[in-house]
Amino acid sequence: MLRVLVWEFGKLVRLRSVQIGLLAAFLLPFLWAFAPGLRAQYRIELVSGWQVPAFALLTGMDFLFPFLTAMAAAEVLGSEVSMGTLKSVLLRPSPRSRLLGAKLVVVLAYPFILLGVSLLGSLLAGLPFGLGSFWGGTGLGPGSFAGTGEPLTPGMAFAEVFRAHALAGVVLWPLSALALLYAVVFLSTTSAALAAVSTLLLMRLLVAFPALQPFLLTSYLDLYVRPEAVSLGLPLLFIYTLGFSALALLIFERKDV
Repeated sequence: MLRVLVWEFGKLVRLRSVQIGLLAAFLLPFLWAFAPGLRAQYRIELVSGWQVPAFALLTGMDFLFPFLTAMAAAEVLGSEVSMGTLKSVLLRPSPRSRLLGAKLVVVLAYPFILLGVSLLGSLLAGLPFGLGSFWGGTGLGPGSFAGTGEPLTPGMAFAEVFRAHALAGVVLWPLSALALLYAVVFLSTTSAALAAVSTLLLMRLLVAFPALQPFLLTSYLDLYVRPEAVSLGLPLLFIYTLGFSALALLIFERKDV
């Protein structure tokens, strides 16, 4: 299984959508840090480099990171279909579940890779503003950008920023699993990515039904800045992820490729 995982990770980093996505995630923080018009829109002036990750994460999670995640997860399988290599891979004496299981691990790891690159870019973009202790908040912890009235040390600031990025990675898990499920169903990168994004947009519209709102995936896209919702949101995100993953494995076992 380890050999298959290494092989799948190698294929992941060679995908064009992944390379473009990682580049975009790395450059986005520099845009927010040095474009005064964009910062003025939020009526916030940076007082520390530890606040740059919040700008990148808040704006990226609104659409960019979910889209890049869905695109990469769909292409992990869709690229093999389009190149005609999937059939030859399935001829090997190895269970289909092992192949798709490896792809599932890869697509669930990708959000953390994407957000890790974004965090690295944020910290580099924040260097001119300083990464020392400061009065205020990171924008990803208690008190948002205003803080709690106590100075934040670099260790405390990094803990808040790291926790938010880790939670954001988990938030993207169901979307990764859903895009892979659609890739199994449609055997097409474009169709799977569009279907995953369309499902996300449809869920946004369903907020008009208050009874459904607590169970919608889109209700927890900002979980990384809402610690009060973690106790309900995390189990629901895990259930979505496990459900989509199980369906993908079940359909792939019986799919005529």
